[in-house]
Amino acid sequence: MEETLQVLADRFTGLLGPGSVITDPARLRTYECDGLTNHRATPGVVVLPNTAEQVAAIVRACVDQGVPYVARGSGTGLSGGALPRTDGVLIVTSRMRRILSVDLPNQRAVVEPGVINLDVTRAVRADGHYFAPDPSSQQICSVGGNVAENSGGAHCLKYGFTAHHVLACEVVTPDGEIVELSADAPGYDLLGVFVGAEGTLGITTKITVRLTRVPETVQTLLAAYDSIEAGGAAVSAIISAGVVPAAIEMMDALSIEAAEAAVRCEYPPGAGAVLIVELDGPADEVAHQFAEVQRLCRDAGAFEIRVAADDAERALIWKGRKSAFAAVGRISPAYLVQDGVIPRTSLPGVLARIDELSAASGVRVANVFHAGDGNLHPLVLFDDAEPGAAERAEEVSGAILDLCIEHGGSITGEHGVGVDKSRHMPRMFTEADLDTMQMVRCGFDPRGLCNPGKIFPTPRLCGEVPGVRKEPHPLVQQGKAEQF
Repeated sequence: MEETLQVLADRFTGLLGPGSVITDPARLRTYECDGLTNHRATPGVVVLPNTAEQVAAIVRACVDQGVPYVARGSGTGLSGGALPRTDGVLIVTSRMRRILSVDLPNQRAVVEPGVINLDVTRAVRADGHYFAPDPSSQQICSVGGNVAENSGGAHCLKYGFTAHHVLACEVVTPDGEIVELSADAPGYDLLGVFVGAEGTLGITTKITVRLTRVPETVQTLLAAYDSIEAGGAAVSAIISAGVVPAAIEMMDALSIEAAEAAVRCEYPPGAGAVLIVELDGPADEVAHQFAEVQRLCRDAGAFEIRVAADDAERALIWKGRKSAFAAVGRISPAYLVQDGVIPRTSLPGVLARIDELSAASGVRVANVFHAGDGNLHPLVLFDDAEPGAAERAEEVSGAILDLCIEHGGSITGEHGVGVDKSRHMPRMFTEADLDTMQMVRCGFDPRGLCNPGKIFPTPRLCGEVPGVRKEPHPLVQQGKAEQF
């Protein structure tokens, strides 16, 4: 395999030039993981193309040699979806970062996959538009990565996920052909299949995104509660009242502690939970609904409510929430980021069970979540220098996902399955379900070379069937956290 990789490296150097091919072992380690650092693999070769034609040529060369390949953007993913192969090629699209065109009358722009999410908004904000998907990593994540993972963000409650803002993709197929997938094309919705497929069905090289008009007004408040249950009651009351906020976010005491240590967001002292609610739209409508939201927050027991008076105060309210994942590094040497979904009505019960798991195991869990749509982001804290601590954290992390499934939810809302959660897929899906998904994948990539080993429980080829674990995780069987 080393000889084959060297042959490919030489071929790529001739195609792209020496500055676009990396084979040095020390430099290769830069790409050994994405934002999820507990899965690592040093790629065999890294290439940094500049055009779709170069990506297609790289893919064809890999296919000729039977070598697996993986696409990578900014490397901010949190499920190991861009984990490279030690026997393969990593295709990094970070140099493909041009905004090719902007069409404001039709509210669309065409961008390359390496364009940073927030840079799309920066390019059109002065003209009264923005790009709605807003992951916490939007200052550094790429649009191509957003397409791969169908990323959401704090405002997906009202504006939806990346899939709702992608109109077309130019794609290099797993056999190296350049094709166009469009939402307007007749027949099967291949674009819908491609967005969120985690780079297993091809590599996007050009994306037509939908632009959204900046709303007439935006109003943001932060409500502080003694407990997360009280904050959850406020969320239920707001949604039940028929209000659809642009965002409803919640943080518990531990995540607030981390944010304060990292960015000094100055949330109300002593809060067991804070709730961030943002409304946007026509000024009269927002004014009416915002007054109702404030009343509902007070009725649910908020001991302090802060209303942002301007953009600077709004940014300060969001600063703590947007920094939460990275901020946890201030209070823990290591941590795992999880991403599960539950019905909103199950929030109090599931959060209580997470507290039980934490207490029984001695593993701290900080909770940050999109409260409006029940998308949990528990941060499982541990000391990686302590023997057995990482394994205990993995156990708690897996048990939380099983809780989500037990309550009719999902193992992922927006971070993807990748390698990190592939072993949980049989808990959600039957063998027939998984085989059907695999047949779709094999229809695009019969050789199994395009980002192999992701999503499915085993790196199987077409027709292979994995073992299925049908019983709940032992930590959540019969609700007995003491089984830990």
